[in-house]
Amino acid sequence: METLEAGACLPNDLDDALLVGRVWRPAPVDGPCVVVVRGGQVFDVTAAAPVTADLFDREDPVAFAREAPGEALGPACRLVADSLPGSRAPARPRLLAPCDVQAIKACGVTFIASLMERLIEERIGGSASQAGELRETLQRILGTDLGEVRPGTPAARRLKEELTRRKLWSPYLEVGIGEDAEVFTKAQPMSAVGFGSDVGVLPGSDWNNPEAEIVLVADRRGRVVGATLGNDVNLRDMEGRSALLLGKAKDNNASCAIGPFVRLLDERYTMDSVRDAPLTLSIEGEQDAFALRDAGSMREIARDPLDLVAQTCGPQHQYPDGFVLFLGTMFAPVQDRGAAGEGFTHRLGDRVAIGSPGLGMLVNTVRLSTEIDPWAFGVRSLYRNLLARGVLA
Repeated sequence: METLEAGACLPNDLDDALLVGRVWRPAPVDGPCVVVVRGGQVFDVTAAAPVTADLFDREDPVAFAREAPGEALGPACRLVADSLPGSRAPARPRLLAPCDVQAIKACGVTFIASLMERLIEERIGGSASQAGELRETLQRILGTDLGEVRPGTPAARRLKEELTRRKLWSPYLEVGIGEDAEVFTKAQPMSAVGFGSDVGVLPGSDWNNPEAEIVLVADRRGRVVGATLGNDVNLRDMEGRSALLLGKAKDNNASCAIGPFVRLLDERYTMDSVRDAPLTLSIEGEQDAFALRDAGSMREIARDPLDLVAQTCGPQHQYPDGFVLFLGTMFAPVQDRGAAGEGFTHRLGDRVAIGSPGLGMLVNTVRLSTEIDPWAFGVRSLYRNLLARGVLA
């Protein structure tokens, strides 16, 4: 595998980026801590913001992150280096997912590429061997039409009528070009893993892939305060058998990765930066010489990110602890890894790297969900830990 440098996993303008994260600090602290990165240096601000939700809920989280006193933990590059797969040292702090008590929500089928792959999964019942032929057929029938249609418009409604006539309508097309977006619960609060951790797939899955996404971070009012990177690990064979198996396909031990940090929105990184953000996906095999690299842009998204936020939170649904929102993936890896026409699936030991220049790079290694350490540190464990450390009054 290619050697990863810690600096490449951080924003390309690190000195100007205002970042928020979480780290596990070993003894004598022995617990999770909220940190901010300013000028490339890491500061523990847990005494003023015991959980990240407290920081994001402040009237001006940017001002707080710039001014809050905190214990210096050294350069961000060193923290990232100590968190890389294979480089972890028990005596050194390591990165955790940069969210804690927030709900973890996700939007699906927001890019045409992922819409096409969901249609394929559905029509072949999760059998990867039939994917290549059907992909060519659907692209020939639908590719041009779908690429020109914006969700919820009169053109989308006309296309729906035509596809219904052709007996090609699907629940995935409904959320892909209809008025309502797909918004689902990806994982439980405190269950996401962070930079450098293992991500998990179920032992019975023979067709699965990473889903590289930008993730928005919102406070309890639904105000977007930052952005980060996410891997919405997906079991394609499971979801392809039935859309009602979405929960089993998406929510398993370590199947949600977020990080490395949340970049706060400010004058240097704005919502327009998110809308224009490039995104890269790299997969390297440990068991074989497989390598996949792909690139895309948030400009390809079918719905505006703030529309997805409004469909998640508002008069219809509140999140008093805030939420993080996966915006959907533009990548659907189809490069053959085994038999011709069967496309891509993970093998154990794969290293997945998801990057965007302004947000850094999220790096994880693929293992079985049943063999990764069980998720045992939940919300109650968090608050017990904070109480025992005297952080909470």
